[in-house]
Amino acid sequence: MRKDITILGEKIKPGKTYQIKSDIARLHTRTKIEVPIIISRAKVDGPCVLISAGIHGDEVNGVEIVRQVVANKYNIPDAGMIICVPVVNVFGFLIKTREFPDGKDLNRSFPGAKNGSLASKFAHFFMNEIVVHVDYCIDFHTGGDTRFNYPQIRISDDDEETFNLAKTFGAKFVKYSSEREKSFRASAVASGKKVLLYEGGKALNINPKITNVGVTGILNVLESLGVKKMPSDHIPLHDGVKQVVFNESKWIRANASGMYRSLVENGLPIKKGEVIGLITDPYGFFERKIKSPVSGHVICLNHSPIVNQGDAIAHIAIKL
Repeated sequence: MRKDITILGEKIKPGKTYQIKSDIARLHTRTKIEVPIIISRAKVDGPCVLISAGIHGDEVNGVEIVRQVVANKYNIPDAGMIICVPVVNVFGFLIKTREFPDGKDLNRSFPGAKNGSLASKFAHFFMNEIVVHVDYCIDFHTGGDTRFNYPQIRISDDDEETFNLAKTFGAKFVKYSSEREKSFRASAVASGKKVLLYEGGKALNINPKITNVGVTGILNVLESLGVKKMPSDHIPLHDGVKQVVFNESKWIRANASGMYRSLVENGLPIKKGEVIGLITDPYGFFERKIKSPVSGHVICLNHSPIVNQGDAIAHIAIKL
């Protein structure tokens, strides 16, 4: 790590912690929307780790994970530097929505452009002012709407170091997945960063187990990189189940509209032909079973009690 580091005009000195507020855009009322960035640098050189959440403003469980890291001072490194951005998309967080005020998905706007749309300008700022300084990224997401993701790490193909970090993180599921075009992960990987993308929980919801797996995963990775020793006061929650690595999965969709009742448990194995759930009408005259067309593990369930035909109701991981 370089001895002289300047981020957003602030010189980051060894042994110091900074809270810097970026100011790159305003609402249509001319109100400033500032994004707090918490930077802690050790006196000893080492890698720089970015811990970020809230690229989608309604994915608050990731925000809670990063908040706990900062509140417990787990972001104070023994070596190197840790940058925490608990809420990347403050715009969406304010009004509890995924999108930026321009209606765009920030996670489809990277690497951005200096003179592009609001989301594109912010993505350009984030890549060139923050990501440029880091070696490793841990980015936190949840399932959209009522879809609850079981804790899982998604990584790029053919990268042994990233795979080993994913195993170290400790989530039950590790998925090899190609990067989505213009996503933060795709742009960060293209710029030479090692990226772990954590999926857990659902939008506008905070779940203690999802939070605990996320915080413990961060501490596991930081310790393995030599950035921070595992705090003695942290008691991790273990599944007691071996990790499952997969590169193929299948979404199961509702075959009718109606009231929906799930019959399977998230995170557990499922066999081909097993009934996932029932769709009924509100009156007791109609019932339809939904069966799994494949064997694997359930990694996401739709928690909505009402579905339309074609809605995603379950996601099945097919083990390597």
